[in-house]
Amino acid sequence: MAKREVDIVIISDVHLGTYGCHAKELLKYLKSIKPKMLILNGDIIDIWQFSKSYWPEAHMKVVRRILKFVTDGIPVYYLTGNHDEMLRKFADMNLGSFQLLNKLVLNIDGKKAWIFHGDVFDVTMQHSKWLAKLGAIGYDTLILLNSFTNWLLTAMGREKMSFSKKIKARFKDAVKFINQFEQTAADLAVSKEYQYVICGHIHQAEMREIIATDNPGKVLYLNSGDWVENLTALEYNNGAWEIFKYTPQDFEEDTDAADLSDAEDLDAKMDVRGLLERFKQELD
Repeated sequence: MAKREVDIVIISDVHLGTYGCHAKELLKYLKSIKPKMLILNGDIIDIWQFSKSYWPEAHMKVVRRILKFVTDGIPVYYLTGNHDEMLRKFADMNLGSFQLLNKLVLNIDGKKAWIFHGDVFDVTMQHSKWLAKLGAIGYDTLILLNSFTNWLLTAMGREKMSFSKKIKARFKDAVKFINQFEQTAADLAVSKEYQYVICGHIHQAEMREIIATDNPGKVLYLNSGDWVENLTALEYNNGAWEIFKYTPQDFEEDTDAADLSDAEDLDAKMDVRGLLERFKQELD
């Protein structure tokens, strides 16, 4: 499969280390592209729920692939989120073409883009972190149950379903939170005179122009979605943004053994699981 050249790729909410993560699909996507810049906009590794007992090889391969971009000299920005918030104490770290940051401002073809995860807008995160962590465990359990249900539905020749999407659709508060999240991000971006504001966090891929409520002006709001349910990314190429949506039919060719070369032995040099466990112990 020929690699697609893309100017900028933004992914978020991968949640490596959880049962709901679609690491195999993400790996196929990462192998299919040749980005000039990769932005990881938070919650890439789910340190909240990290456990030595669950770190499949597919999750390690995603880490290898990202590190291969770094060794190839491609700028990779890791922006911290709430599930990997413990990395915030190491913000502003530079390792070659890799940078760990809390937020990023980019000049993209003459327009300023404000990029950050978005959990700062979440009241639950600010005041009841224990409740947010409990909700994360419940969400992961729901996704695991959903996967088993979809396996049964597929075996019976029926259409798959999403439990969490149905729950969100039935609760007005969830829809209201998403709308407020997007409007708040847009209002702040306009006040700071940014043309783009790019977030993750709410697992809802979006690209739309939003008019500010308190200031004259508008901004293009973008959200990269997630790799738990929606399997989406943001791509910027030839002066335009678009939402990439993973579909299995586009990735039928098996590229699992292709083009790993110098990244193949990275896990032998770097004990990622041990490193994360030490980070988690330090946080606790």
